[in-house]
Amino acid sequence: MRCSMLTTINFAAYGRMIAATAAVLATTLAQGTAAESVAPGVLALMPTEMRWSPQGAFALPGLEQINLVGDPSKPGPYTIRLRFPAGYRLAPHTHPDAREVTILSGTWYVGYGERYDSLTLKALPTGSFYTEPAGLAHFLEVQEPVIIQVSGVGPSGRKFLNPIEPAK
Repeated sequence: MRCSMLTTINFAAYGRMIAATAAVLATTLAQGTAAESVAPGVLALMPTEMRWSPQGAFALPGLEQINLVGDPSKPGPYTIRLRFPAGYRLAPHTHPDAREVTILSGTWYVGYGERYDSLTLKALPTGSFYTEPAGLAHFLEVQEPVIIQVSGVGPSGRKFLNPIEPAK
């Protein structure tokens, strides 16, 4: 009994590894990336090999996106990068999935709640990390160009709650 339990666990882990490898390979082929793979299932990209696009699940006017692994609009794990221009603000919104976010460059200002309130923004400089639970209302602002990396399990999306009210 003990032996068969261990075998079942190992096969399950092996199956997940195969699925993850297939997802990375499919994404690499779909994007036409010129990355050189050092071993099956390995994705190694230099910044010059990444193709920014104004199109994507999270790209809005002024934003650019790269899908590194997976597709956030489809079921399964994904990792994307988003590039924000200086002065960009995003109104309160939620996402249906939990996410992990790393600030790769610039300072990212994030606040929480259903109404935009610049007094509650927290400055997260380059190298910062935060988690975002599914359904948590949040808003953001950047004062300089910023690049973030977001990982989650799709399908994802964005639901806006309230517009940003003009400054008085």
